[in-house]
Amino acid sequence: MAIEPFLKKRGVEQSDVGKESYLQSQEDRAKLDGLYECILCACCSTSCPSYWWNQDKYLGPAVLMQAYRWIIDSRDDYRKERLQALEGAYKVFKCHTILNCTKVCPKGLNPALAIAEIKKMLATS
Repeated sequence: MAIEPFLKKRGVEQSDVGKESYLQSQEDRAKLDGLYECILCACCSTSCPSYWWNQDKYLGPAVLMQAYRWIIDSRDDYRKERLQALEGAYKVFKCHTILNCTKVCPKGLNPALAIAEIKKMLATS
């Protein structure tokens, strides 16, 4: 399963990708604060018991926080598909909210909150 860490637009030919800027309001941009600052050090994932025992199936906090970053980006047209890709026992629901990930983040980010937000979105979609 890939997170696809890039904007996806409907109705844009592959040859036209990158030719146009997609603007975003300051409010929508502010929603990404605390997500894009991740330096991908994986301290959160290596501190996660669910990840220790299920590395081959569970994506872990670092990847799930990045998934959330792309799910909530107002410029992306594939929110529904991104959420569907995270359904299942070994995707987002393997997180047991132990919060080790948030405690060890050297940037002070909150992967557990991002994962909880994905869970809420899946529950209400």
